[in-house]
Amino acid sequence: MPTESTNKEAMPARVRDLPTWLLGRAAAHSHRLLAAGFAEAGAHGYHYRLLAALEEFGPASQAALGRHAGIDRSDVVAALNELAGLGHIRRTPDPTDRRRNIVSITPAGLRQLSRLDGVLARVQERVLAPLPEADRGPFLAALSRLAAGQEPPGAPGAP
Repeated sequence: MPTESTNKEAMPARVRDLPTWLLGRAAAHSHRLLAAGFAEAGAHGYHYRLLAALEEFGPASQAALGRHAGIDRSDVVAALNELAGLGHIRRTPDPTDRRRNIVSITPAGLRQLSRLDGVLARVQERVLAPLPEADRGPFLAALSRLAAGQEPPGAPGAP
């Protein structure tokens, strides 16, 4: 029966160079750095995404805001309650449908978004630090294609 390796980095050769394994490890590392950075700023990733969506798209219903930010409806309400408690957003009744709320960002929310932009920039730099500057653009272009599930330019079926 195999024994557990004392080297925590040990991984079977057939796994350690797989793109899925490497992407997963990189994503987990990035997520840890981002969560820690947001926590230091008294925020969460949902907060950033909601504030960014409000700043970019303007006031919106809670449902539309969740779609813009890619957050499930059940999680939107809790995150908006937190942001409202901090004075970062304001909810007002929708004049066309009193059952809905329209959410807007406050000046305090804009200041927090700016602070979180700084957190995000520092985390991005830490994540990309192992890559030389010249490699970052091509890496991000390839990663964007992977995330979008697109074929490379010129491939059969590619746009």
